[in-house]
Amino acid sequence: MKTLIILLAAGLAAGCTVGPNYARPIVAAPAAYRGAVLVDPPADATSIGEQTWWDVFQDDALRELIRTALQQNLDLRIAASRIVQERARLGITRADQFPALDAGAGVSRSRVEKSVVPFPLDPFQRSDLQLSASAGWELDFWGKYRRATEAARASLLASEWGRRAVVTSLVSDVASAYFQMRAFDLQLEIALRTLASRRESLRLTEVTAQGGATSLVDVRQAEQLVFNAAATTADLERSIAQQENDISVLLGRNPSEVARGDSLEQQVHVPDIPVGLPSALLERRPDIRQAEQQLIAANANIGVARAAYFPQIALTGSAGAASTALATLVTTPAGFWAIGAGLTGPIFNAGRTRSRVALATAQQDEAALIYQQIIQQSFREISDALVGYRKGRDFREQQQLLNGSAKDARRLADIRYRGGATSYLEVLDSDTRMFSAELGVTQAELGELLAFVQIYRALGGGWQR
Repeated sequence: MKTLIILLAAGLAAGCTVGPNYARPIVAAPAAYRGAVLVDPPADATSIGEQTWWDVFQDDALRELIRTALQQNLDLRIAASRIVQERARLGITRADQFPALDAGAGVSRSRVEKSVVPFPLDPFQRSDLQLSASAGWELDFWGKYRRATEAARASLLASEWGRRAVVTSLVSDVASAYFQMRAFDLQLEIALRTLASRRESLRLTEVTAQGGATSLVDVRQAEQLVFNAAATTADLERSIAQQENDISVLLGRNPSEVARGDSLEQQVHVPDIPVGLPSALLERRPDIRQAEQQLIAANANIGVARAAYFPQIALTGSAGAASTALATLVTTPAGFWAIGAGLTGPIFNAGRTRSRVALATAQQDEAALIYQQIIQQSFREISDALVGYRKGRDFREQQQLLNGSAKDARRLADIRYRGGATSYLEVLDSDTRMFSAELGVTQAELGELLAFVQIYRALGGGWQR
């Protein structure tokens, strides 16, 4: 028996692990991101994605909102719970590599009645006590449990990278929602200022009409301007309240007011954003790392499926003692033990094992394609954000020029109307254009900020804590 155990242990030590070993797929990364500044990046180029979110966003109120979200957001807490689950699954799977030991104890008492057949027997009572221990171990000769543990460990790492991906999305979502709220705030200020100005203009027009210097048509046209600004004001107030509700949910709390910090114009606009080398994205972006760990798990599961082609070797053993009295349980010579080894192998299962291997292989192929797809999508997101940021800045500058021209046109139209050189229709048109241009500048500033946030997110920034 000792010789058998030694031979089995030696065989286990020399056992192989079936299934393919993981190798990262070759990915054709571009030399530079499309849309980035066309210069050759240095070998040690850093990326804004490597900076922490509290360095990227300078608004103290926004920083506090992000901190609250990272502590209370329910999506993030769900992701953390999944890590605990995967860690437990790893412990369960890893335990299959080791022997299982069990112990037991039993006691029984019985009474035998008087008997005359087949021979006379007086009635008596009997007590039976027993202590036992058993062990079982399925040798992982072909690496089935080692591959399963490899897959479980990769799933755990995938869940951890998944949590970091949630953090990245959460930081960018809070920042984007905050900037959108500040844009609504600025537009509301513009609308209220315009409404007050138009109401004053309506009052003067009414006074002029009462004096007979103008017609009722001008009064009605002035009223249209007032009603338009009032309607815009009401719509913006609705948007602000709903945006605050959206932010509150991201913070993991019930809808409530949200603290403000810097205005939209005071937010930092970075002229040139460092993006780093595309090859570094594979190591930094959480969803890419998550997809790779899922690929590793799928690759290991092929080995688990292939191990079913080979025989399984199991060792079993048991030992114990039995007695009719507790005092003699450990001293009685009535002990027992048993030890054995078994080998079972597949003969016929109607192609079940072959189909499981084919399924695991197809799942590994799918995971590899998903991994490459996520990388391509990442490069696209970065390029879209870079182009959007650069062109958004150009658009904002043109909108500011348009706004300046619209304001001057409104001033000139008012002078012409007061001098009797034109009708109030020209004032109505120029005022409408000026109001639209002011709101357009705010929307352009918001678009530039949202593109900046998207660049940071696409580069894998924000999960550092």
